Amino acid sequence: MEYEPVIGLEIHAELKTQTKMFCDCKNDPDEKHPNINVCPVCLAHPGTLPVPNKDAIEKVILVGMALHAEIPERSHFDRKNYFYPDLPRGYQISQYEDPLVKGGYLEFAISSGSIRHIRITRVHLEEDTGRLSHDSKSQSSAVDFNRAGVPLMELVTEPDIRSAEEARCFGEELQLVLRYTGASDADMEKGQMRVEANVSVRPKGMKEFGTKVEVKNINSFKFAEKAIEYEIKRQTGVLEKGEKVIQETRGWDETKGVTFSQRAKEGATDYRYFPEPDIPPLVLDQAWLQSIRAKLTELPGAKRKRFAGEYKLDEKTIELFINDRELAEYFEKVVSEMAEWISSMGDRVERDKVIKLASNYLTSDFQKLRNETESAVSDTLITPENFAELAALVYEDKISSAAAKKVLEIMFRKGGDPSEIIRDKNLGQESSGEMLGKIAKQVIAENPAIAAEIKNGKTNAIQALVGAAMKLSQGKANPAMLRTLIEKELREA
Repeated sequence: MEYEPVIGLEIHAELKTQTKMFCDCKNDPDEKHPNINVCPVCLAHPGTLPVPNKDAIEKVILVGMALHAEIPERSHFDRKNYFYPDLPRGYQISQYEDPLVKGGYLEFAISSGSIRHIRITRVHLEEDTGRLSHDSKSQSSAVDFNRAGVPLMELVTEPDIRSAEEARCFGEELQLVLRYTGASDADMEKGQMRVEANVSVRPKGMKEFGTKVEVKNINSFKFAEKAIEYEIKRQTGVLEKGEKVIQETRGWDETKGVTFSQRAKEGATDYRYFPEPDIPPLVLDQAWLQSIRAKLTELPGAKRKRFAGEYKLDEKTIELFINDRELAEYFEKVVSEMAEWISSMGDRVERDKVIKLASNYLTSDFQKLRNETESAVSDTLITPENFAELAALVYEDKISSAAAKKVLEIMFRKGGDPSEIIRDKNLGQESSGEMLGKIAKQVIAENPAIAAEIKNGKTNAIQALVGAAMKLSQGKANPAMLRTLIEKELREA
């Protein structure tokens, strides 16, 4: 029997606000010293009252708008009742019946190129918990409340996902949306984004869902894909043996590459939700919602389409730019600087080719220098104007690709005008027919065996002569012109 997986995701993201959700404490859950960013409100001292963070509410609404969701006019907070040492109040202020965001969807491509459309159930706002640390030697536990009260967005999907790859791609695309909207840095390594997967397996064609298993402790999209793949295989194996899948919560052991049972779940947990009496219902004014919508900038999906249509870039290059907004903005400034030159050159310049040339240097050599120096694009000493000029010089064969890399490194480390650097360092490309003709004759004379092979039909051997000629010119010769002249000399010999 063939089985198919049914997957839904629950994703939490810490919001990028200055202060916590219900108090004025600094929002810095990564503070090294424990219990520094705390106050009577987030520690739940008697008599204190929570005041909602307007910025956090705006950020969740903005994410909802980016996901094509409904933003209800009324929303309210609820108390989610459970006891745990990292929860100061003995309950969590969350949302249940009336979340800020309802419905919506996210579209993304998977490796096959097909587009997936995953529906969103809801996005709501709540406060994060503290952090527990356990010492096995002393058999004691400590709690750090710096994270307690940090604004936390929770997104729940419909069970529309049908593979581990789709789950990973969904998470990666949502991460981009969170970053593009400015809602969260969504760094999984820092715990700013956390993924839980609800996985079940059923016979293919069956409409009813199988028994759901929740998988936790996932700290990267790569591990999310592996954990879900493992769980699909495990559940399929259980069903093939004629046994029943147990409804439970399982953790992911990244070292062993397996999921492990944490606790059984006989049914939905009863958190005894009821409206938070200390916070009035939220009534969302339409004028305010319109002002939030105005902050919505170009999203990843729209940027992909525009970069493909406007700049004719390949998919791999586009993804590099999509994942690095700062680099993408710099690239567009470079293209803007090239516009006048491209226009003035008329038919002598193929716009798409010179733009591709500039993007290649940006995504390869420029990125390599950035990685080596651990620097941001904003730190670079190369102005978009100078970068555009360097790309134009390469396109016009005034400088070789090898020399261009040297010039780029000098510009990156010291700044400067590329034309001046080329002149000062004597890096200009030699395109004189007379000079290159002499070099062509010399390499043929010095390599008679290779020349004979070429004449006898082994045309690929000409690259050896071109390489020798480039060495003679100290890398300054125009390789295309050099090849043409060598071929001409061989024909006439």
